[in-house]
Amino acid sequence: MNVAIVGASGAVGHELIKVLETYPFPIEKVRLFGSQRSAGQTLVFDGREIKIELLRPDDSLFADTDFAFVSAGASVSREYAGVITAGGALMIDNSSAFRMDGDVPLVVPEVNGADAFDAPRHIIANPNCTTIQMVVALKPINDLSPIRRVHVSTYQAASGAGAAAMQELERQHADIAAGKEPTVEKFAHQLAFNVIPHIDVFTDNGYTKEEMKMHLETKKIMHAPHLEVSATCVRVPVMRAHSEAIWVETADNLDLQTVRRAFIEADGVEYVDDPATLTYPMPLHLAGHDPVYVGRLRKDLACDNGISFWCVSDQIRKGAALNAVQIASYILEHRK
Repeated sequence: MNVAIVGASGAVGHELIKVLETYPFPIEKVRLFGSQRSAGQTLVFDGREIKIELLRPDDSLFADTDFAFVSAGASVSREYAGVITAGGALMIDNSSAFRMDGDVPLVVPEVNGADAFDAPRHIIANPNCTTIQMVVALKPINDLSPIRRVHVSTYQAASGAGAAAMQELERQHADIAAGKEPTVEKFAHQLAFNVIPHIDVFTDNGYTKEEMKMHLETKKIMHAPHLEVSATCVRVPVMRAHSEAIWVETADNLDLQTVRRAFIEADGVEYVDDPATLTYPMPLHLAGHDPVYVGRLRKDLACDNGISFWCVSDQIRKGAALNAVQIASYILEHRK
């Protein structure tokens, strides 16, 4: 396959390069694209230096491309979607630009991979990172009994706001240790030694856009318009990998052993749960890993048909780059 990475110099672009170097995906040629700021720079792919090309409004630019992995922001995706798909390339978009469009599938391969074959605009949307890890964990439960209701509280790492946000968190800790006043630029408040219950902008109903993404995207991915999802998204002083505390209510009363076995057997899930040895998923140890890690499984004391659990996943990897590559891989493996 001939592949292109748009937004190659960004955090997800770099991660896409890492994933494509190691994932069993057939590659003939890789091209990298960026803005005026990054065009002309070189990045290394599989030991070879590749120059970043300028993304420009030329319908022939992607003529020889099979898959274009796009992670340059919603405005760029909207502006260049026609250019990217003009020659038949399949655009796998990591922004929020097309996620809720009715003619653009929103895909997590472990959950709804077949939806990838219904892409009339040659665009497939990669869901929000918090949604991706949650639906991977919800799928094995939903297969046992339809999920009626989900409550989720997220604990999102600084890296979810970009490389500059990670650097700001490091500087804030250094400034505080040195007795200086920390600088706040990338977050609404100081993140070091703090948690901020605010990610993205607030909407009219009091929820943030990040929280509404989880509400709406989960319904679309799981083909469950009546599934109720309520989220509270919180930024925490962790460098990388998001965590989520999830409560689900199912139609039937499920026993824990059945749910535990479903997690163990589920695609994309790694079950890590042994309270006797204080073993459970933590972002400190899981950055850079592929699976969605699940633990702290227990019955919900406030709901007869309720299950509670904890999950952790690297939001740059499975929450972005890896999921995009897995979509392309799913298409190649299952196409007729």
